[in-house]
Formats: sequence, structure tokens, C-alpha cells
Amino acid sequence: PILFYTKSVHKENKVMKNKQVFRITMTALMAAMCYVGFSYIKFDIPVGPTWTTIHLGNTFCALAALLLGGVYGGAAGAIGMSIGDLLDPKYVLYAPRTILLKMLMGFIIGTVAHKVFKITKENTKKRSLKVYLSVASGMLVNIMIEPCINWLFYKFVLNAPEKVATAFAGVKFLSYTINAVFAIIIGGTIYLAVYSRMKNSTVFKDMLGEKY
Repeated sequence: PILFYTKSVHKENKVMKNKQVFRITMTALMAAMCYVGFSYIKFDIPVGPTWTTIHLGNTFCALAALLLGGVYGGAAGAIGMSIGDLLDPKYVLYAPRTILLKMLMGFIIGTVAHKVFKITKENTKKRSLKVYLSVASGMLVNIMIEPCINWLFYKFVLNAPEKVATAFAGVKFLSYTINAVFAIIIGGTIYLAVYSRMKNSTVFKDMLGEKY
């Protein structure tokens, strides 16, 4: 019996380790997608002495949070988009802010989706609406906080007049809103399409982990 128990524990630990490796691998893959969406599928807009961007980075961050949960999904967005900041001289100063905001955004989306709405449960009603609302919750927090940080940056770091700082922050608010709409529609739709094809497999459970 002791030998049987030892073998069972060893097998279970190996399975858990393989699942953890799978989750980390998927996080790295989604981080790469966030980087591509942020750095290459974008449109830069000059705003005074700085820039703002319409991009799909947030879209893939939202998708990562829906697939992997809040912690891993947020990490994917934070890693991928902060690398994009660090590799672009126009945005290198924003890297610390990006890490914090995208981690928060992904965490909120994943938590609302899987802890509040439980979107992967078989008896979930109105799944599509709950998926879109989950993404919207994270996007709403992002477009509320990020313009405020930009206003403080313009006002106290660049010493811009208050009206100028407000105008610049307002332009960025518009771009963040557009990015949010992309994330809600595209990210949510991609997730629903993937889920409809793979809902009967164990892939989703492996990506989300035992706690979900």
C-alpha cells in the first residue's frame, strides 16, 4: 500500500507539474501576442511632446485573462506590452506604468470572468454577455486610471499648463476608449469562438488551473 501510495503521489505531482509548465508556456505565448498587438498592429498619434497609440495589445491581454485567469493573463499583458515600451524610444518611460496597469486590467478581467460569472461552467447562461461584460470591467478601470496618470505626467513632470495637460489627457482618453472597444469586441469574440470549439476538451481546465 505504501508503494502504491508513493507512486500515485509521484504521478499526481508529475501531472500538476506538466499543467504548470503548460500554463507558463501559454502565458509566454500570450505575452508574445500582446507584444505584437501593441508594437506592430498599431497607429501612433503624436500628443504634444509625447505619443498615444491605437493598438490591439489590450485585446490580447483581455483574451489572455479569459483563457488563463486573472494572474497569468495580467502577467501576459504586463510582460508583452512593457517589452514593447522598452524597445520603443517613444514609450520607454511608460514601461513601469504599463506593467502595473496591464497587470491590474488582466487581473480584473480574469477575476470577473471566472470568479464572478464563472464563464466556463457548463450551466452558464448568457455566456456571451458575461464574457463581454468581463472584458468591459477591466477596460473601464484602465480608461479611468490611465488618463489620470497622463494628466499628472503632463502637469508635474513636463510642467505643462493645466489646460494643456487636460487637453492632452483628453486626447489619450479617446485613444484608450477606442482600444477598449477593440478589446471588448475582438477579444471577447475570439474567446467565444475558441471556447465553442474546445469546450469539451481539458485544455481550458489546464490553462485555468485547479483553483478555477
